Amino acid sequence: MGTQQITAPPCARTAASGVIHSNVRHTGGFTVIGNHLAQHRGLSLVAIGLAVHIQSLPAGAKIGIKRLAERFPESETRIAAALRELEAVGYLHRSRVRLADGRIVTRTVSCNQPGADAASATPPPPRPARSAARPSRPEPPVPPPREFAPSPPPPPQQAPTPAPPQPATVLVPAPTARTVPPPPLPQPQSLTPELRRAAAAILADLRRHAPQLVLSEADIGALASGVAAWLERDARPDTIRHALTADLPVPLRHPAKLLRHRITTLLPPPLPGARELEAVRPRAIVIPLQNCDRCDRAFRSRHPGHCRDCRTDLSTAA
Repeated sequence: MGTQQITAPPCARTAASGVIHSNVRHTGGFTVIGNHLAQHRGLSLVAIGLAVHIQSLPAGAKIGIKRLAERFPESETRIAAALRELEAVGYLHRSRVRLADGRIVTRTVSCNQPGADAASATPPPPRPARSAARPSRPEPPVPPPREFAPSPPPPPQQAPTPAPPQPATVLVPAPTARTVPPPPLPQPQSLTPELRRAAAAILADLRRHAPQLVLSEADIGALASGVAAWLERDARPDTIRHALTADLPVPLRHPAKLLRHRITTLLPPPLPGARELEAVRPRAIVIPLQNCDRCDRAFRSRHPGHCRDCRTDLSTAA
């Protein structure tokens, strides 16, 4: 009666939290992936999955960005970013190669273990172990070495002719484009306050005729001297307004820069004075007056002699 009888079965242990593997041995159609790739802490899930997919493909398969975007639901941007991740850590190497026909293609090399040499990483096939129960066979006797006649020495080889040195290629840097500074804004000979106020009024009034030509006070102050040069050269306000507002580009991004360019390049020359116009106007030909040698009447002629009536009388008498 003092012995305790245990009739109830012991409680089952609680299953450990986490993943439980249910593995089946593969006999065909599988790819060996290292944990350094499957558990890489610096790669995204898209990059790890893309590396596994690339290593499972046969040699020569197309793995362009567009081809992968057609195969998977990810966009071309995410696939391109994943390829750059794999290329940064060494699982992928991409290079541009020129073929014999002149075409340039992309050569992609997938590495299942970055940093390891392919020749040294492949282990040699294991040698079959000898069974301890099988008795070892006696080794056959080694025959004595045969005596051979000495072979004649090989003829001396001519030293290869060294190739002529190639001229060194000198890389000349491409000339850099020089930015030409814009021409200075025209200035009047004497900028009076009245002339400056008139120029500023013309600039401020431009937005009534072209709403896109809205200028700030600083822009008007900077461009007023150029418009004053137009007014000093007797340009009318309507002429200035038409020159600055005609054929505006659409869209107009920098109105002040456009007006500065037009004020500088379309500046009219000063009006010519009276002295400059005298050489252009044709002069009237003045024939001098002569006195007739017969009747003393005045007539115009280049040479002295008789007037018209006297010449007629003389011709009639003759």
